[in-house]
Amino acid sequence: MAYAKLSGALLVRKDAPVAETVSVPSVAPTRNPSPTPAPSVRQGDGLLARHLKSLKLPTFLSQYERLARQYATEGLDPSGYLLRLAELELMERERQLIERRVRQAHFPALKSLDNYDFSLVPSVDRSLVLELARCDFVARQENVIAIGNNGTGKTHIAIALGLAACQKGVSVGFTTATSLMHELLEARDEQRLVRLQRRLAGYRLLIIDDLAYVPLSAAGAELLFEVVSERYERGSTIITSDLPFEEWITVFGTARLTHAVLDRLTHHAHILQMEGKSYRARQSVGSQSQRRGNGAGRAKRAE
Repeated sequence: MAYAKLSGALLVRKDAPVAETVSVPSVAPTRNPSPTPAPSVRQGDGLLARHLKSLKLPTFLSQYERLARQYATEGLDPSGYLLRLAELELMERERQLIERRVRQAHFPALKSLDNYDFSLVPSVDRSLVLELARCDFVARQENVIAIGNNGTGKTHIAIALGLAACQKGVSVGFTTATSLMHELLEARDEQRLVRLQRRLAGYRLLIIDDLAYVPLSAAGAELLFEVVSERYERGSTIITSDLPFEEWITVFGTARLTHAVLDRLTHHAHILQMEGKSYRARQSVGSQSQRRGNGAGRAKRAE
């Protein structure tokens, strides 16, 4: 018997009247699969850890569990929990940025004003040094020139000011006058002088230590002048020297060049006069006296 399909629910015999339709039950639609269950707490922690790594939030990753327990125990506001995590993340990033700036500065050692004994060099203006440590002079593109006897802590203060600048987000470079001259001459000979000059000009604070008795070559003196000239009113420079200004001609060779260098360096400058006996020698004498005192004390106790 032949049937013709009229719809998904009816079958009709071809030679039958319309009344002889046969009803076919509809098939129930297939139910949608059950939704995936939410991840467990342990699975959620794993996903969160992966997301935090992807977002490059290492402090969130290392601290969120400890802080979550603390805030849950103390019943604190969840928004405070997130705020504290964000603060820790920012603090850690700032610490890493400071460390990077300090590494890139190439300080020969790390010195701070906390361990500089101003009483050993009474000629230095302590209030001025502490004011300079706020680094406002960098924002104003001003210079600092520390002049005084050998061993009075000029390099110590220069590094301390540079370190304070790093902590305040300032790019800093440290070099000695002799090293800088050799680096400039080598760069010139190797056809990379422009790149080096651009890097030196890019530091917001450049420290040139120990502009002293060793005279610069004529070419080296000219190149050093170009560095100073390029930074004039564009960046801050700290210079330390054992020589008073009138004797800088022994370093730069000619009165013309010496005057040009001093004119640019001293126009917007803070001068630190650091006269007195050697800071290092007096510290050494003090240490020896302390060791002798400790030895005498031990000997007396032994008696």
